[in-house]
Amino acid sequence: MDCLSMQISPSPLSSSIPNLQGSASHFGRKISNRSLNHQLLSSPFPKPFLQLDDRPQSFVYRQSLASLSSRTKRGPISAEAGKQSWDFGRFFRTIYFFNGPPSPAKFFESLIEKLSSPSPSKPVNNMDNSGIVLVAGATGGVGRRVVDILRKKGLPVRVLVRNEEKARKMLGPDIDLIVGDITKESTLVPEYFKGVRKVINAVSVIVGPKEGDTPDRAKYSQGIKFFEPEIKGDSPEKVEYIGMKNLINAVKGSVGLRNGKLLFGFEDNNSRELAWGALDDVVMGGVSESTFQIDRRGSEIGGPTGVFKGVVSTANNGGFTSIRTKNFSVPEDLSAYDGLELRLKGDGRKYKLIIRTSSDWDTVGYTASFDTVAGQWQSIRLPFSSLRPIFRARTVSDAPPFDPTNLMFSKFEYDGKLNPTFVEGAFELPLSSIRTYIKDPIRPRFVHVGSAGVTRPDRPGLDLNKQPPAVRLNKELGFILTFKLKGEDLLRESGIPYAIVRPCALTEEPAGADLIFEQGDNITGKISREEIARICVAALESTYACDKTFEVKSVIPFSEPFTVDPENPPPEKDYDIYFKTLKDGITGKEILEQSPVPV
Repeated sequence: MDCLSMQISPSPLSSSIPNLQGSASHFGRKISNRSLNHQLLSSPFPKPFLQLDDRPQSFVYRQSLASLSSRTKRGPISAEAGKQSWDFGRFFRTIYFFNGPPSPAKFFESLIEKLSSPSPSKPVNNMDNSGIVLVAGATGGVGRRVVDILRKKGLPVRVLVRNEEKARKMLGPDIDLIVGDITKESTLVPEYFKGVRKVINAVSVIVGPKEGDTPDRAKYSQGIKFFEPEIKGDSPEKVEYIGMKNLINAVKGSVGLRNGKLLFGFEDNNSRELAWGALDDVVMGGVSESTFQIDRRGSEIGGPTGVFKGVVSTANNGGFTSIRTKNFSVPEDLSAYDGLELRLKGDGRKYKLIIRTSSDWDTVGYTASFDTVAGQWQSIRLPFSSLRPIFRARTVSDAPPFDPTNLMFSKFEYDGKLNPTFVEGAFELPLSSIRTYIKDPIRPRFVHVGSAGVTRPDRPGLDLNKQPPAVRLNKELGFILTFKLKGEDLLRESGIPYAIVRPCALTEEPAGADLIFEQGDNITGKISREEIARICVAALESTYACDKTFEVKSVIPFSEPFTVDPENPPPEKDYDIYFKTLKDGITGKEILEQSPVPV
């Protein structure tokens, strides 16, 4: 996203209505972020052009401008069409605000080039739609099976591992690979996670027999006979808690948040400010004028909101006003989202949102129109898929796909059509927020392999003799289950759509046995690593698994090995049958919260 702007323009043919147009670069994909400055709340913009100017104007409508307080008058205000005085000073301030100190020679050279060129001088970057699945812990027993399943499905995979040589030997020399350690935040470079849309986390603290194991960890991997365990390598706190925190922070920008990302506005205790500036028809010789101000009590709940307002005139063949943000300095990657949602108070007019994908002054804008309801606060959702590539009000048929900031209010629709609701004169549009959204139905973006038993070490009245070794030895194993639960909580609180799979004891047996899914953290048993890998991949595509925490085991008891006939393997499961039984909000912590704390 490069910037945001709003524009209003009149129609030479009787009544048309203002049209909110936003021009952003990489909104929802990459936003070339020279536009997001945190200034709206703390520092007003340069008064000559961001605030209304009370000085006498040479415009016929100067009295109307003077009357624009925090509430602009409704209804059309007449403005004399034809030739009026042009404000070169305001023109200069506009250019200065957006482009810095202008070089006259370079400006007029650029202006001539733009006016003579029928299309933008630079192509728009293509959107990154790779949809990569990141597998963390890809050389572990579950992780390497996850990678294999994803590859067979033809999905793009990237792995996060600590040992590159081991990973390439195990997964192949051509594997898309990140070398990093989730316990060391500095190794999780943001650049590594570009294009990642989903995550399966199979990282786990290493536990092994005290007396040693075979090179292929046969004692540990077979998962049935108990050997006295100990932690090998990093502590549970570093891997299960600090590591989870680091991994979530590394990927949440690319996988997206359930409630979207606030780009501008004021919501609850959150705010995001933008450096808005007026970009009116003065740049074309016109006399229309607009501003963007903060009304501290103008929102629907009595809090702050932005207000775009002004007066539009057709004089001097002009007819639009707009506000626009400065270009952003750091790119915003919004490719995890499906569109933009605007929370605003309508005035019954039709507006346009334009999103620019280039930092150039004059370039293709990806555009969508929307209607508003007079006097009502409403949420307007504009899918990125609905945006049309427009250059100077003409559709650009050969433009590349949208890659998304510029809000505009204009008389024009597309290809010469006029905005049917445009009215010349004063306008006012309160705008409380602009945020991204993920369309419904939402599926998990982060699937985490945890462990059954995580809530049991502190559960009162539990017979430890009937519990797995990790529950009995939680303290001796560095509070392994305690930190696994803390890591789960970080994911549940992150805002990322998730699924948490808690397997019982993991074995090297094949997948295919009948399964039992439970919630509340009560079951014990065994399940194959292959089955867990399949469940993780299936959960990525299931709306029923989203935001669920569950345990899973095989119906086969420990005393019976499970085998399959290679010539007649069991059919692949429809895991949605199991996911459909899951309920929201059940983690097993409910029992802890209901139980009195011993004194």
